Amino acid sequence: TLSIKGRALKYLAAREHSRAELTRKLAPHAESAEEVERVLDELETRGFLSAERFAESVVHRKAARYGAARLKAELSQHQLPEDITRAVTQTLRETEHDRALALWQKRFGEVAQTPAELAKQMRFLAGRGFSGDVIRRVVKGPIDED
Repeated sequence: TLSIKGRALKYLAAREHSRAELTRKLAPHAESAEEVERVLDELETRGFLSAERFAESVVHRKAARYGAARLKAELSQHQLPEDITRAVTQTLRETEHDRALALWQKRFGEVAQTPAELAKQMRFLAGRGFSGDVIRRVVKGPIDED
């Protein structure tokens, strides 16, 4: 059987994990919570476990499909330090309109012709965590802003 450290490294080799996520995954295999904390402290010290890298990884994997609100909620579930979540969210807000527009064009591609279609498009984007202001600008269709 794998040691706690071995399991942790196996999980981290597959993808970045948050400390909270690893704690949850390793707890059933450890003799004590202290053992898990000790291993995670060591992995953090050695640079194998990083909250910054985890946050960047989540954003990289999901930013094209989700808005800042949805990604911020996901990051907060992982109990990351507030400064990391804030920095990542700020970066997301700067690109939110472009990401929402790309997603809208891929999914719908044309301005809604009926109020029902418009509502469907708006719900689609809202469900993915885009802000109301961005949604309203996007569903009007791509307008040359030059």
